Amino acid sequence: MSVSTHVLDAALGRPAAGLVVRLLAADRELAAGVTDDDGRCRLAEGPTAAGPHRLVFDTGPWFAARGRETFWPEVVLAFAVREPAEHHHVPLLLSPFAYSTYRGS
Repeated sequence: MSVSTHVLDAALGRPAAGLVVRLLAADRELAAGVTDDDGRCRLAEGPTAAGPHRLVFDTGPWFAARGRETFWPEVVLAFAVREPAEHHHVPLLLSPFAYSTYRGS
């Protein structure tokens, strides 16, 4: 399985560069990364176990570093890995007081 994300700051209409993202399965951290200048981050390559996984975005510190308030100290996106060989792209559209996500390709 590979896991990637793309974070867009929906309030500003720009990529969310420099945002820390962690990939977890159960309570174990599998990978961590930081979004690049385009808001993208690849967190895992190769197969992993099927089952529930979570992406944790450290949004509170990211907004604070930019002098912006937010309701979200972190955003946690839970998803199910059913086919460990598939690519899982989980984008995040982020603003200080709302967010949305979807299964990308």
